Amino acid sequence: MFDKFLFDKRVFEDELRKSKNPLLVFKKAYKNGYNYLINCFTPGENIEFLVKQQTWLIDQLLILAWKEFITSDELSLIAVGGYGRSELHPGSDIDLLVLFQKAPTKTQRQNTELLIRTLWDVGLTIGHSVRTLRDCTAQSRSDVTVMTNLLESRVLAGNAELLGQLKLRTGIDLMWPAAKYLDAKIEEQSARHLRYDDTAYNLEPQIKEGPGGLRDLQTIGWVAHRVLGQQGLRYLISYNYLTEHEYRELIRGRNFLWKIRNALHFASGRAEDRLLFDYQRGIAQQFGYKDTTTLAVEKFMKRYYRTAGQIRLLNSTVLQQLSAVTKPKHQKHKVADLNRRFHIKNELIEIRNSNVFQTSPFALLEVFLLLQQHPDLKGIGVDTIRSIRENLFRIDAGFRQDLRCRSLFMEILKAPLGQTRALRQMNAYGILGAYIPQFGRIVGQMQHDLFHVYTVDAHLLFVVRNLRRLELPEHDTEYPAESKLMRTIFKRHRLFIAALFHDISKGQGGDHSKLGESEAFQFCRKHNLSDYDCHFVSWLVRHHLTMSWIAQREDISDVGVIDDFARLVGDQEHLDNLYLLTVADIRGTSPHVWNDWKAKLLSDLYNLTTQALRRDVGSPLFRAYCQHIRRRVPVEF
Repeated sequence: MFDKFLFDKRVFEDELRKSKNPLLVFKKAYKNGYNYLINCFTPGENIEFLVKQQTWLIDQLLILAWKEFITSDELSLIAVGGYGRSELHPGSDIDLLVLFQKAPTKTQRQNTELLIRTLWDVGLTIGHSVRTLRDCTAQSRSDVTVMTNLLESRVLAGNAELLGQLKLRTGIDLMWPAAKYLDAKIEEQSARHLRYDDTAYNLEPQIKEGPGGLRDLQTIGWVAHRVLGQQGLRYLISYNYLTEHEYRELIRGRNFLWKIRNALHFASGRAEDRLLFDYQRGIAQQFGYKDTTTLAVEKFMKRYYRTAGQIRLLNSTVLQQLSAVTKPKHQKHKVADLNRRFHIKNELIEIRNSNVFQTSPFALLEVFLLLQQHPDLKGIGVDTIRSIRENLFRIDAGFRQDLRCRSLFMEILKAPLGQTRALRQMNAYGILGAYIPQFGRIVGQMQHDLFHVYTVDAHLLFVVRNLRRLELPEHDTEYPAESKLMRTIFKRHRLFIAALFHDISKGQGGDHSKLGESEAFQFCRKHNLSDYDCHFVSWLVRHHLTMSWIAQREDISDVGVIDDFARLVGDQEHLDNLYLLTVADIRGTSPHVWNDWKAKLLSDLYNLTTQALRRDVGSPLFRAYCQHIRRRVPVEF
């Protein structure tokens, strides 16, 4: 039931009859309705009803405007895109198709132009196309975006039969068969994700187009519609592509993003879909978040990041299942055993029975090691992902103390390749945060400043990725010297652990480097690293900011500065690892933070310190201690 204060049709028509200027009547009605919606919007209200109200308001204005300007029954006004599925937000484009049976006459063109011009003058943001049935059919065949816009179209006014004719001409048996359409949408989505660094955890996320945004959710609906012939996400439950719980998660996530999008549009007065830094505090306050030991804005953003991560995960699982449906029959059901717990099915790792994680909890880590060992595989199967998520509770203190689990985690870090892929998926499925509780605390945690453009967990994984990238021959031209150095590193897994822990204590109060040093040491001790390696990793975490500070804040032409730093690092091994960690850390902070000036300063500091160490300026005491830890023999200082 829509409120008469939003739009009263009888009052509007009465004013229209009396007015000599219809445009003013339309402007007044739209302005009154828009202001009413602003006053109605509070984050606690039913956002689904508010979105429907906005759609209904525009529907009424367009239908009445059509009656005012169009008299022919040879064309129709069709809502397409988001407006077609009745999902309209305050600043959204109102996507319209004016569809003709055949080429329009001069009068029809003039009346159509007058209609569109009037709608713009009213203040509506119209995205329109004017096409004949033949034009529409041809463009749908050549452009997947046009085809997608028509999937959820509905007639607003005019000849309703034209849309039915168009849908017959664009049927799945005539163009864009399910497999081709799905591949096109997955390719489109991948390209879109890359524009946002392939992460949902940006400082100023794009809530519509970014990974885990509304477009990911819409992609599920489009592909399901084309593959299954059913519109709406709920149908996916009956096909077993979503569980009831997953469906509710998607709807909750969608509604939360809708609330944010409405708040952004109202606050900015335009179609702003970037959750910009300047809006975050105000929206967090509007949504009821309060400052405690954690800032309200950080609580709000953590919920956003976790929501986006959930949507992205469900997007990938549904698309994986729909992809399997569209495969030719001869490509299905290829199965090869990996071990007693897992097999490969259609290029995906799957559990061999539903009780694997109950009977063998350590397999929650083993599956990611297998993924590393078989890099040609596309990923982990949906049933296995669901089972992983359902069994996260098994990762408890006993699990972390289990020698098999500790060994498996270290094998993942020590593997010759695949650390980035494995750790990112472990984070997406909740494994990494469950296995390392300190990591779990910083999942989705932002730092409310313009310097750090990723959440803490995303930053840590970017640093690991940057280190791994230095190992790959195909990236040698980016940083030749650093790549060469990375391949000389002894026990490189220590560097990966330092990367995972260097910022892990942010948000706990106090010096995160000192707190992280202790956390890293305890982790290494529990994973049976030698005393030397435990101290080595924790030293890297403690001093991960030191090299960049000295390079950028001290006079490195001063021999005293270089000698002091040489005594701090003590030997070449510590310097090499600290230098690589520093480079990877800065590059993982923001795409715009790293530059040639910083690269030159760090490189100069590294080379000057290397020369000092060769002059034996390092710390004899430090070297003696390191030798003592390595050999475990008594030494006097």
